[in-house]
Amino acid sequence: MELIIAIDGYSSSGKSTLAKDLAKELNYKYIDTGAMYRAVTLFALQNRVVDREKKVLDESRLRKLLDEVYISFTRNPASGKQEVLLNGEHIESEIRGMEVSSWVSQVSALGFVRSKMVELQQAMGSEGGIVMDGRDIGTVVFPEAQVKIFMNADAEARAQRRYAELQEQGLEVSYEEVEKNIRERDYLDENRSESPLRRAKDAVDLDNSNMSRMEQFHWAMKVVSQEKEA
Repeated sequence: MELIIAIDGYSSSGKSTLAKDLAKELNYKYIDTGAMYRAVTLFALQNRVVDREKKVLDESRLRKLLDEVYISFTRNPASGKQEVLLNGEHIESEIRGMEVSSWVSQVSALGFVRSKMVELQQAMGSEGGIVMDGRDIGTVVFPEAQVKIFMNADAEARAQRRYAELQEQGLEVSYEEVEKNIRERDYLDENRSESPLRRAKDAVDLDNSNMSRMEQFHWAMKVVSQEKEA
C-alpha cells in the first residue's frame, strides 16, 4: 500500500531530516514544502518585493509576480540529495541563509502564496507513495494522509541544531540570533491567519529534544509499519 506520510511541526525540529530518512527507506518521493516557501521568499528578496530598510513586504507586487515563480525539485547526482530549483536555477544554499529565514514566515502567511503552494503540493502527492513535511500538511494539504506525525523539540535544542547547521555551511551567525529567529518564527507560525501551525487531531506526537537521528527514524518506522499492517 502506497501511503501519504505527513510530517508537521515547529521550525528546526528535524522534520526534513526524518522525512528524507523515511522516503529513502520506503523508496517514496520526498517533498520539502518548507523549501518551496523559502524559494518564494528568495524570489521576493531578489525582485525587491521586500523593502529591507523599512522591513516591509509589498503584498500586491508579490501577488502580481507570483505567476513568474516556477518551483521544481531535482536530485544532485554527486551527493544523491534532493535540491530545489527556482525557475530552473539551483538555489539550495541561498534559501538556507538567515535573511530568507527572517522573511519566510511572513511570506508563507500570505493566503495567495499558500493557495498556490498547496495546489502544487497536492498535485505532487496525489498518487501516494510520498513523504511531505511542513506546517499544514496533515491539516490542510493532505488531511486524508494515513500517517501524520507532529514534531517538536525544546527551542534551545532546535536553535543549537540550526546553529550547527549554519556553521557547517560556513555562514557567520551568532547562536543568540538563531534562537531569536526560531522563537519569532514559532510565534508567527502559530498566530498567522492562513493555515496556522496546528497539530492534526489524529497525528502522533514526536518530541525529539533528546533523541538521535536514528532513534527518531526507528520510532517513525514503527508508526509507519503499524499503519501498513492495519
